[in-house]
Amino acid sequence: MTAQTSPAPQAAQTPAPVPPGRTACVIGAGFGGLALAIRLQSAGIATTVVEGRDKPGGRAYHWQKDGFTFDAGPTVITDPNCLKELWALSGHDISEDVDLMPVMPFYRLAWPDGTQFDYSNDEEQLFREIAQLNPADVAGYQRFLEYSEAVYQEGYVKLGHVPFLDFKSMIKAAPALAKQQAWRSVYSVVSSYVDNEKLREALSFHTLLVGGNPMKTSSIYALIHKLEIDGGVWWAKGGTNRLIAGMVTHLERLGGTVRLNDPVVQIHTLGKQVTEVETRSGWKQRFDAIASNADIMHSYKDLLAGAKRGADYAKRLSRKSFSPSLFVVHFGIEGSWPGIPHHMILFGPRYKGLLEDIYDHGVLPQDFSIYLHHPTVTDPSMAPEGMSTFYALVPVAHMGKLAVDWEEMGPMLEKSILDELERRLIPGLHDRIVTKFHYAPSDFATDLNAHMGSAFSLEPVLTQSAYFRGHNRDDVLDNFYLVGAGTHPGAGIPGVVGSAKATAGLMLEDLA
Repeated sequence: MTAQTSPAPQAAQTPAPVPPGRTACVIGAGFGGLALAIRLQSAGIATTVVEGRDKPGGRAYHWQKDGFTFDAGPTVITDPNCLKELWALSGHDISEDVDLMPVMPFYRLAWPDGTQFDYSNDEEQLFREIAQLNPADVAGYQRFLEYSEAVYQEGYVKLGHVPFLDFKSMIKAAPALAKQQAWRSVYSVVSSYVDNEKLREALSFHTLLVGGNPMKTSSIYALIHKLEIDGGVWWAKGGTNRLIAGMVTHLERLGGTVRLNDPVVQIHTLGKQVTEVETRSGWKQRFDAIASNADIMHSYKDLLAGAKRGADYAKRLSRKSFSPSLFVVHFGIEGSWPGIPHHMILFGPRYKGLLEDIYDHGVLPQDFSIYLHHPTVTDPSMAPEGMSTFYALVPVAHMGKLAVDWEEMGPMLEKSILDELERRLIPGLHDRIVTKFHYAPSDFATDLNAHMGSAFSLEPVLTQSAYFRGHNRDDVLDNFYLVGAGTHPGAGIPGVVGSAKATAGLMLEDLA
């Protein structure tokens, strides 16, 4: 069991035939938007992607500074088959445009007492790592893996690409979800299988990668573990931005259009139909169907401000809970660091209490856990020769709960994070820095129109999942659709690419 290979993508389904001349617009060139556009264009629908920023990518934006390449994120690529399928739809191969590289170990987890745990799908190595924490937990982990397999089949294989448009669809899925105790949290279920607290943290932190609190997020999200064990963890050579670039290249090869640096300001409607997209430059165009990969609140509150549906649904959304934000320090330093793996989690002294501060209390704690991304250990092209690219990410409460001036707070938090990395991992870090900058919740709000600066849209709790999330097709506007983190199934690359599959299925049926 290794991460060196990944099974071939499933045979692509034959798209429903559509009449010639059908057109669609996708607002936002994030992973979900581009995946949807590729599916539509592959089926013969003339598709235009309209992106407000100067580069595609959405949350997978990137910067090039002083010879270093900095990905905004996401940096963990799992289930590569969901990506390969986008090329296979038209008889192409992802390798034409993207070079996927395996990452091993998947993550190194480190605690303040010096304990380290290398997490991977090398079964023998993983069992040794578990045994070092608690030999009795090896058997418990094996039972947890069986549970993860079961929720993976129910939550991802069966339901991950199926739109939940009415409550009956949720009721139909309920028995299977109940059988897997979906009302319990990931942490609660993990704790029922393993006793060691560090191992409980190691097997439950994954929900943070999609904006969920391990103490509250439905146990269905334990499927992430199975997703990684089966498909491995991967890196796109040149950065996640090269995966985005490959998607754009492939879309344009198929005849699709990407319009950059011209944000949409209004979606026009007539009765129960969306009719036209208007951008800041004054560009207007009519489409048969429109899908938004923009922030879900922005889509309804701002882009559909001229329609009653926009105001009505924005009011409903305002009562929902949104995921936290992130504070990210990007830095390039002198030297190469082969001893620091590609992905690392540096846990702080608290776990449950820290999560309560972020999700419940809305305070900025003095301690924190850090996700450290070190791409140059896999791909030296991300930095000048003899240097290294990093980013350090800490979850923080969104701006609706944590009302601080990030212009003032940002530099102080940046220094605290770098101080902690210097103390625990990289001696003399401050003196080695060649370039650095940070990205705060206020930047998520400004650059991505993210509601309250949330980094992952709606919080992935059970009462905001499937039918209770934004619907892939709007309930009132017949030809308006959603794709991305705010709709089913949720955040993360497999989630938003899965949402594109669900939404594309609806659009192809409606446009046929």
